[in-house]
Amino acid sequence: MTAATPSANFFDALTAVLGPGGVVRDPSGLASYESDGFLAKARPTAVCLPETTEQVAAVVRLAGERGMPITPRGAGTGLSGGATPVGGGLVIGTSRMSRILSIDPENMRAVVQPGVVNLDLSEATSRHGLYYAPDPSSQRVSTIGGNVAENAGGAHCLKYGVTTNHVLGMEVVLSDGAIAHLGDFSGANFGGEAPGYDLPGLVTGSEGCLAFVTAVAVRLMRRVESVRTVLALFSSDLDAGAACSAIVAAGVIPAALEFVDAHVIRALRMAGFLEYPSDAAAVLLVELEGLIEQTAEEAERVCAILVTHNATEVRRATEASERDRLWAGRKGAAGAMGQLAPNYYIQDGVVPRSRMVEVLGQINQIAIRHGLTIVNVFHAGDGNLHPSIVYDARTPGLTARVIDAGAEILRACVDAGGTLSGEHGVGLEKQAYLDWVMTSQDQTAQRTLKRAFDPQLRLNPGKPFSGPLA
Repeated sequence: MTAATPSANFFDALTAVLGPGGVVRDPSGLASYESDGFLAKARPTAVCLPETTEQVAAVVRLAGERGMPITPRGAGTGLSGGATPVGGGLVIGTSRMSRILSIDPENMRAVVQPGVVNLDLSEATSRHGLYYAPDPSSQRVSTIGGNVAENAGGAHCLKYGVTTNHVLGMEVVLSDGAIAHLGDFSGANFGGEAPGYDLPGLVTGSEGCLAFVTAVAVRLMRRVESVRTVLALFSSDLDAGAACSAIVAAGVIPAALEFVDAHVIRALRMAGFLEYPSDAAAVLLVELEGLIEQTAEEAERVCAILVTHNATEVRRATEASERDRLWAGRKGAAGAMGQLAPNYYIQDGVVPRSRMVEVLGQINQIAIRHGLTIVNVFHAGDGNLHPSIVYDARTPGLTARVIDAGAEILRACVDAGGTLSGEHGVGLEKQAYLDWVMTSQDQTAQRTLKRAFDPQLRLNPGKPFSGPLA
């Protein structure tokens, strides 16, 4: 839908709700909200920066009276165009909704506003021996609201699950401005699930298309007794991929199992992460968590499997500081890409672990065929590939080739029995490929659901399932 032309009275009404500085209208300010980490851009009419649920509800009602679309936005770290305001209208940002509303250590839960940075929640709960498990690579900057919108994963989600497994309930503003509580938001059902449909599960991963999340009740985890971290070096990226499948096939479920290839290692070393070796074609970063006796036994089994699958060297982190540096490098890999080229385009396909080596080989062939450099750093344990094409967007015609190569990577993932996205979402990026994984009846069901929540199609227009029913 296209935004209606607002009147001066409309902006006055927004300012009355949000206060001075709560509405951004100047072109330079709006430019900051044109896109997320995806390639597409669109400029909103205005940006609203509420601090409370009631302010969000008032803004949604005002926009509804004028038929104006709304695009929710967290930190703008998304990678599929989910926060790009293609319909114009209002962007409602959550940067000022950044309070941790409550921490309940006895019941291992917290309630937070959507603008709380992921890592800040773990740091705030650490004094209770608790932490928040989902840890996307962007956890130092991405927010809980954005993580909920995309159902973000992360390195340690192999063992502990993705965002939806840690959301207990939520407060939302619906498309008509009504405020609703979904799931066990208040903490009244500690003994089991809240009655009714699993609406928090439905909204998690809905990419801001069903409701505006204004607070989230999350499950916290206790810090484990023992952590062991292993770095294995390989002379072949295909051997490293095969080792990943072998570890899980042996019945060991690491907390994390990450793959980093030689291109990314070079970028990391250029960025100062010298813990990553210069003489490996790929490395696996394996982390085991649990009781001391359990992790000791599992570490021995994992190291034996790695050697059996042609690891040239297996290193064990002996100090917490060493482990922290290895993880700082892994989670800083996206930022280090700038050492290789000015731009990168990251994919998010998922494949069965048993087909991972095959798909890695296909990705190498795609790179050769298009004359591109494709680097690999990803969550190998659950088959969530993140091949990244590094390039210079200033080169005429190169971006189009990059997008075509990205589509071929996703096609290879789907053909191997996988799917389009593990955690980045469909957004603008993958809509053209939905027919690969959904029938027309599947998509009609999704559109029907969208209309049940948003009959006027004003929430995050232009995103998945906003089109006609048939």
